[in-house]
Amino acid sequence: MNIHEYQAKAVLKEFGAPVSRGIPAFTPEEAEKAARELGGPVWVVKSQIHAGGRGKGKFKELSPDAKGGVRVVKSVEEVKASAKEMLGNTLVTLQTGDAGKQVNRLYIEEGAAIDKEFYLSMLIDRETSRVAFVVSTEGGMDIEEVAHSTPEKIVTFSVDPATGIQPHHGRAVAKALKLSGDLAKQAGDLVTKLYAAFTAKDMSMLEINPLVVTKDGQLKVLDAKISFDSNAIYRHADVAALRDETEEDAKEIEASKFELNYIALDGTIGCMVNGAGLAMATMDIIKLYGMEPANFLDVGGGATKERVTAAFKIITADPKVKGILVNIFGGIMKCDVIAEGVVAAVKDVGLKVPLVVRLEGTNVEAGKKIIKESGLNVIAADDLDDAAQKIVKAVKEAK
Repeated sequence: MNIHEYQAKAVLKEFGAPVSRGIPAFTPEEAEKAARELGGPVWVVKSQIHAGGRGKGKFKELSPDAKGGVRVVKSVEEVKASAKEMLGNTLVTLQTGDAGKQVNRLYIEEGAAIDKEFYLSMLIDRETSRVAFVVSTEGGMDIEEVAHSTPEKIVTFSVDPATGIQPHHGRAVAKALKLSGDLAKQAGDLVTKLYAAFTAKDMSMLEINPLVVTKDGQLKVLDAKISFDSNAIYRHADVAALRDETEEDAKEIEASKFELNYIALDGTIGCMVNGAGLAMATMDIIKLYGMEPANFLDVGGGATKERVTAAFKIITADPKVKGILVNIFGGIMKCDVIAEGVVAAVKDVGLKVPLVVRLEGTNVEAGKKIIKESGLNVIAADDLDDAAQKIVKAVKEAK
């Protein structure tokens, strides 16, 4: 689960991390009030969307020469004028794609006199099952470009959970950022606080870009992006309350209500599969035969008729879907349950695109019988390869 910058900074502030003063705003009037409360003389007006590259982004509704989604201004009037331009308009960045994201909230923050910019992030290293730090002197830039062009400028290390954060981790960060004296001490203190926040809140990623040194020699978190482990949200009611559903795909929100693992993609063939590995293989073979999957959808091993029905409705709600492939290998998941769900969903919402169903495993004959006797226009498949070829052919012929 992702949250906005101002929310991320509030979380970090709870653990003592040095963040600038700032106030969220949802209207131009609130932005003006926030600016007066902060006092200036320099303010930063920041669009709050779940995407990076806001400063370089452009608003669809404004002229190409208009400023981006992060603006440094020097008067209360400019704060309000920027808020009027930004709120309600669509910001397009490299991470949002051409569709962009509508800006519904802003963060009005006091300006900072920046001397140096750094990059610091924390994430879960799946290979070592440890929290890893990624640090670079190249702050304010796309870290992917730094990794590609100058990988030697990126330092990584992980923390042994048996010992937790230690003074040498702080020294490693200070050395990587070429900090000494009091700044090195600040780095060590910050690392300790960030690790405490990361582990206490079950984060999966924390990115600070940039982490800055101000003109008066203070280390400060100037931007922050946090993702939380969705499987641990039940432990954190305060984190769950930060969720902004307007930033999420409506289909993914609906899927979460039925405990379905669903991710919307850009293709035209909807997929309903049981098991993450089989779902990945299904998407791969669709691409092998020249088309793109419209989603990743794992109904899980213990799906009920109701969950299967919900899954099918979510797939058909996507206007990009021109064909559907149901691929079930019944183990814990029974083929007849899948069949009942598919039939119920089709009868409820109708079927306007080709549907290929491949069933194998537990209760497969019962499942096939349910499909056959339903009277639905369903294309049966013998195996995954056969199913992929049939759905690709059916979609192409339906064009």
